[in-house]
Amino acid sequence: MAQTIIKTNKAPAPIGPYNQAIRAGNMLFVSGQIAINPESGQLETDNIEGETHRVMQNLKAILEEAGAGFENVVKTSIFLSDMNNFAAVNAVYGSYFNDEQAPARETVEVSVLPKSVNVEISAVVFLG
Repeated sequence: MAQTIIKTNKAPAPIGPYNQAIRAGNMLFVSGQIAINPESGQLETDNIEGETHRVMQNLKAILEEAGAGFENVVKTSIFLSDMNNFAAVNAVYGSYFNDEQAPARETVEVSVLPKSVNVEISAVVFLG
């Protein structure tokens, strides 16, 4: 099966040896996104709501580059540095989906995230 690298300058460049996303057949695997502003390269971590919106906007840019949208997302993984942020992250995250198309998901608290951010989200997408 052929694999295609998905890359856009409307989302932050990877900060390690990985790609923003890989398309394999009719599936898209989007790497974890953090709150880096793709234009400035700066972190947007002033508050958890704004940070989560930036993460979701980065995901959206990658989805759009692949010809998809949030309605195509079938699974997400949310990583939080503090589970006390769950409700705030959940409220922002939920504003990008409706009940009929909300994907499967897990939310996991971890001890530290890249660049000491508070939230990271990855996605699996069906393009098919």
